[in-house]
Amino acid sequence: MPRQVHHFDRPSRFVAGTVGQPGDRTFYLQASDGDGRVVSVALEKSQVQVLAERMDELLDEIATRPGTAVPTTADVDDLDPLTPPVDEEFRVAAMGLAWDGEAQAVVVEAVAATDEPVDEDAILSDAEEGPDALRVTITPGAARSFVARARRVVAAGRPSCPLCSLPLDPTGHVCPRQNGYRR
Repeated sequence: MPRQVHHFDRPSRFVAGTVGQPGDRTFYLQASDGDGRVVSVALEKSQVQVLAERMDELLDEIATRPGTAVPTTADVDDLDPLTPPVDEEFRVAAMGLAWDGEAQAVVVEAVAATDEPVDEDAILSDAEEGPDALRVTITPGAARSFVARARRVVAAGRPSCPLCSLPLDPTGHVCPRQNGYRR
């Protein structure tokens, strides 16, 4: 089956966001350009968290190299909700992250889930066959902003139980550390 790659080179917006209330949220990566093209892909909260951590580590490593201009911090300047309508293009199975030294940019690729396990060689490749993908090339400054917003989005969820670290519902939860009693 031919592969569809939604490619955004320095998009006007690349963010992580959610739809729904804490405890019942769906997480998305969303890229948009100035032409009104918007692509949203669904993923797990943990995938957003790991992408932000790895992107931050990549930027810190690149910043130590001579001849690279990578900001060390970023403010969350984009607090707007996801651009509607949020139509899920696909659910993410795997992601790739790379530094393009020639373009001085971060490359992020989210690969669609399929019936077959994702072949690692398909991630960040230009193969004509394989799972669909969202590939975004962003500046180091935009990457720092993505990290800051992603961390904020992840942290906006339900608070954790101080005893077991599981998320608390508004009415509490059955805590395994309390021998099944509600907390």
